[in-house]
Amino acid sequence: MVQLAGVLSGMPTAPTYLDLFAGAGGLSLGLTQAGWRGIAGVDYWSDAVDTYQANLDHPGYALDIRELRGKQLAAVCPDQPDWIVGGPPCQGYSTVGKRNREDQRNQLFREFLRLVKALKPSGFVIENVLGLKDMSFEQEVASEFERLGYSVVFMVLTAAEHGVPQLRRRVVFVGHRVAGRFLGPPKTHLPEEAVTVGEAIFDLPHLSPGETAVVYDAAPSTTYQKAMRDECEVLTSHTAAKHPDHLVKAISFIPDGGNRKSIPDRYQPRSGFHNSYSRLASHLPAVAITQNMCKPSATRCIHPTQDRGLTAREGARLQSFPDSFTFHHGAVSQRLQIANAVPPLLARALGESLVDPVRWR
Repeated sequence: MVQLAGVLSGMPTAPTYLDLFAGAGGLSLGLTQAGWRGIAGVDYWSDAVDTYQANLDHPGYALDIRELRGKQLAAVCPDQPDWIVGGPPCQGYSTVGKRNREDQRNQLFREFLRLVKALKPSGFVIENVLGLKDMSFEQEVASEFERLGYSVVFMVLTAAEHGVPQLRRRVVFVGHRVAGRFLGPPKTHLPEEAVTVGEAIFDLPHLSPGETAVVYDAAPSTTYQKAMRDECEVLTSHTAAKHPDHLVKAISFIPDGGNRKSIPDRYQPRSGFHNSYSRLASHLPAVAITQNMCKPSATRCIHPTQDRGLTAREGARLQSFPDSFTFHHGAVSQRLQIANAVPPLLARALGESLVDPVRWR
């Protein structure tokens, strides 16, 4: 450990990083909160890059990573980063729906690999959905980077164990040239200590379907709410989707944490799955937040006590984005940006642990 501590003590106290497949910036925000310094973020989706640029203190570029070469790469990343981080598109790995090992998106980690090989950072981080591990890609990914001289570990992290009010699970790969093997961030929240949906969002203004609020009407009452509000005075992205009257009536019968079984037969929706038309439980963390967070017919995304789906701001709270983080473009785009993001508090826990000698062996 003394020798390892010496290696890590030589690391910069504010590591620099290049964020690939950066999205709206959840991973970058968390690393910045952990004291890291961003060089640039790159993503193909211009909507997400607009959000990234509006909220981070370093540039974001709307570029196809496959075209990031030569002079363009030098312009985006003029200095060698200490770390390259990012999450290649995950649709081909997802546990939702049919998974396809041949999906071209599953090979985008090779573009990440190419840039690691070109820029030679001391370390790298890749995060992705749990489906990646289920498909046994983990050894394939690890082997590619081990050939470049990195010691690689992969682990499954549960967001709720690191202060995020959500049960989202992510596969994380960490590799480093000299520091050894990463042990992962320590868990800070036992199951009974997890931040709940109510503790996360119940200070936000009450909305009926189709309504918008831009002003807070209640003080934060929990530690988490206070942290998310901080000194923010303007509420953004808190707009409830419109629902037809018959749907509002149907979901009004569902209790906090309940499901469609509570809806009388004459009001039962004619479509949907067994987990459709279900309310989040206010006393538990949320399930994974998806782009369909506003749709009662989606998987458990109805507000615990209000007869509507979640707003983008409520989704952002459940992802641990502070209220000062503003999402750009329309409601559909904002919800997708939020759903695709790495929870910032999870990224912060990861960033803090990566520079802690105790977390390596």
